[in-house]
Amino acid sequence: MSTVVQIVNKSHHPLPAYATQSSSGMDLKAYVSSPVVMAPLERVLIPTGLFIALPENWEAQIRPRSGLAIKQGLTCLNTPGTIDADYRGEIKVILINLSNEVQIIEDGDRIAQMVFQPVEKVSLQKVDTLDSTERGEGGFGHTGKK
Repeated sequence: MSTVVQIVNKSHHPLPAYATQSSSGMDLKAYVSSPVVMAPLERVLIPTGLFIALPENWEAQIRPRSGLAIKQGLTCLNTPGTIDADYRGEIKVILINLSNEVQIIEDGDRIAQMVFQPVEKVSLQKVDTLDSTERGEGGFGHTGKK
Protein backbone atom coordinates (compact mmCIF):
# COMPACT_ATOMS: atom_id res chain seq x y z
CA MET A 1 0.00 0.00 0.00
CA SER A 2 1.39 3.40 -0.90
CA THR A 3 1.57 6.43 1.39
CA VAL A 4 -0.98 9.15 0.61
CA VAL A 5 0.23 12.74 0.22
CA GLN A 6 -2.40 15.49 -0.04
CA ILE A 7 -1.73 18.04 -2.79
CA VAL A 8 -3.26 21.34 -3.88
CA ASN A 9 -2.59 22.27 -7.50
CA LYS A 10 -3.07 25.97 -8.24
CA SER A 11 -1.37 25.62 -11.63
CA HIS A 12 -3.06 24.59 -14.86
CA HIS A 13 -0.65 21.66 -15.27
CA PRO A 14 -1.51 18.03 -14.45
CA LEU A 15 -0.44 16.67 -11.07
CA PRO A 16 3.11 15.30 -10.93
CA ALA A 17 3.25 11.57 -11.64
CA TYR A 18 5.80 8.80 -11.97
CA ALA A 19 6.88 8.57 -15.62
CA THR A 20 7.58 4.83 -15.45
CA GLN A 21 6.81 1.90 -13.15
CA SER A 22 10.30 2.11 -11.60
CA SER A 23 10.71 5.90 -11.42
CA SER A 24 11.65 7.19 -7.97
CA GLY A 25 10.90 10.84 -8.69
CA MET A 26 8.03 12.86 -10.12
CA ASP A 27 8.84 15.75 -12.46
CA LEU A 28 7.89 19.25 -11.31
CA LYS A 29 6.83 21.83 -13.88
CA ALA A 30 7.44 25.57 -13.91
CA TYR A 31 4.33 27.65 -13.28
CA VAL A 32 5.28 31.07 -14.60
CA SER A 33 3.21 33.80 -16.26
CA SER A 34 5.99 34.70 -18.70
CA PRO A 35 9.31 33.14 -19.75
CA VAL A 36 12.12 33.46 -17.20
CA VAL A 37 15.41 34.46 -18.80
CA MET A 38 18.47 33.22 -16.90
CA ALA A 39 21.91 34.70 -17.55
CA PRO A 40 25.00 32.53 -16.94
CA LEU A 41 25.48 31.95 -13.16
CA GLU A 42 22.11 33.54 -12.39
CA ARG A 43 19.88 32.03 -9.68
CA VAL A 44 16.09 32.13 -9.84
CA LEU A 45 13.24 30.85 -7.70
CA ILE A 46 10.69 29.11 -9.93
CA PRO A 47 7.15 28.50 -8.62
CA THR A 48 5.28 25.27 -9.32
CA GLY A 49 1.77 26.13 -8.09
CA LEU A 50 1.88 22.99 -5.92
CA PHE A 51 1.30 22.73 -2.17
CA ILE A 52 1.58 19.43 -0.23
CA ALA A 53 0.79 18.04 3.21
CA LEU A 54 3.23 15.27 4.03
CA PRO A 55 2.54 12.68 6.70
CA GLU A 56 4.57 12.97 9.90
CA ASN A 57 8.10 11.51 9.55
CA TRP A 58 8.18 12.04 5.77
CA GLU A 59 10.01 14.54 3.60
CA ALA A 60 9.97 15.48 -0.06
CA GLN A 61 13.34 16.04 -1.71
CA ILE A 62 13.67 18.38 -4.68
CA ARG A 63 16.42 17.17 -6.99
CA PRO A 64 17.85 18.22 -10.36
CA ARG A 65 16.78 16.60 -13.61
CA SER A 66 19.82 15.02 -15.26
CA GLY A 67 18.72 15.92 -18.79
CA LEU A 68 18.34 19.60 -17.90
CA ALA A 69 21.76 19.58 -16.25
CA ILE A 70 23.67 17.96 -19.12
CA LYS A 71 21.81 19.61 -22.01
CA GLN A 72 21.30 23.15 -20.65
CA GLY A 73 23.56 23.47 -17.61
CA LEU A 74 20.58 24.10 -15.31
CA THR A 75 20.52 22.49 -11.89
CA CYS A 76 19.00 22.92 -8.45
CA LEU A 77 21.22 25.07 -6.27
CA ASN A 78 20.43 23.44 -2.93
CA THR A 79 20.22 19.80 -3.75
CA PRO A 80 18.45 17.98 -2.48
CA GLY A 81 16.10 20.66 -1.30
CA THR A 82 14.05 19.43 1.65
CA ILE A 83 10.34 19.95 2.18
CA ASP A 84 9.49 19.17 5.80
CA ALA A 85 6.27 17.50 6.87
CA ASP A 86 4.97 20.69 8.51
CA TYR A 87 5.60 23.03 5.52
CA ARG A 88 2.43 24.17 3.76
CA GLY A 89 3.75 26.84 1.41
CA GLU A 90 4.15 26.61 -2.35
CA ILE A 91 6.85 24.29 -3.66
CA LYS A 92 9.42 26.47 -5.42
CA VAL A 93 12.64 25.37 -7.07
CA ILE A 94 15.95 27.26 -6.83
CA LEU A 95 17.60 26.92 -10.24
CA ILE A 96 21.06 28.09 -11.28
CA ASN A 97 22.35 28.45 -14.82
CA LEU A 98 25.84 26.93 -14.85
CA SER A 99 26.14 27.18 -18.63
CA ASN A 100 27.88 29.96 -20.56
CA GLU A 101 24.66 30.81 -22.40
CA VAL A 102 21.36 32.46 -21.54
CA GLN A 103 18.71 29.84 -20.70
CA ILE A 104 14.96 30.34 -20.80
CA ILE A 105 12.40 28.65 -18.53
CA GLU A 106 8.91 28.51 -20.01
CA ASP A 107 5.62 27.72 -18.34
CA GLY A 108 5.24 23.94 -18.17
CA ASP A 109 8.96 23.13 -18.51
CA ARG A 110 10.02 20.19 -16.36
CA ILE A 111 12.51 21.83 -14.00
CA ALA A 112 13.18 19.36 -11.17
CA GLN A 113 12.04 16.09 -9.68
CA MET A 114 10.44 15.38 -6.33
CA VAL A 115 11.29 12.23 -4.37
CA PHE A 116 9.45 11.21 -1.19
CA GLN A 117 11.40 9.65 1.68
CA PRO A 118 10.59 8.49 5.20
CA VAL A 119 12.58 10.30 7.89
CA GLU A 120 14.15 8.38 10.75
CA LYS A 121 14.48 10.51 13.89
CA VAL A 122 17.59 10.07 16.03
CA SER A 123 18.67 11.06 19.51
CA LEU A 124 22.10 12.65 19.86
CA GLN A 125 24.32 11.34 22.65
CA LYS A 126 27.16 13.61 23.73
CA VAL A 127 30.44 11.73 24.21
CA ASP A 128 34.10 12.74 24.62
CA THR A 129 35.56 10.43 21.94
CA LEU A 130 34.38 8.28 19.05
CA ASP A 131 35.37 4.71 18.26
CA SER A 132 38.09 4.37 15.64
CA THR A 133 37.60 2.98 12.14
CA GLU A 134 39.87 2.00 9.26
CA ARG A 135 38.95 5.22 7.45
CA GLY A 136 39.43 7.46 10.46
CA GLU A 137 39.32 11.16 9.61
CA GLY A 138 40.02 10.69 5.89
CA GLY A 139 37.62 12.56 3.67
CA PHE A 140 37.29 14.87 0.68
CA GLY A 141 38.89 12.52 -1.84
CA HIS A 142 41.48 10.96 0.46
CA THR A 143 41.29 7.65 -1.42
CA GLY A 144 42.51 9.26 -4.64
CA LYS A 145 41.15 9.55 -8.15
CA LYS A 146 41.84 6.00 -9.39
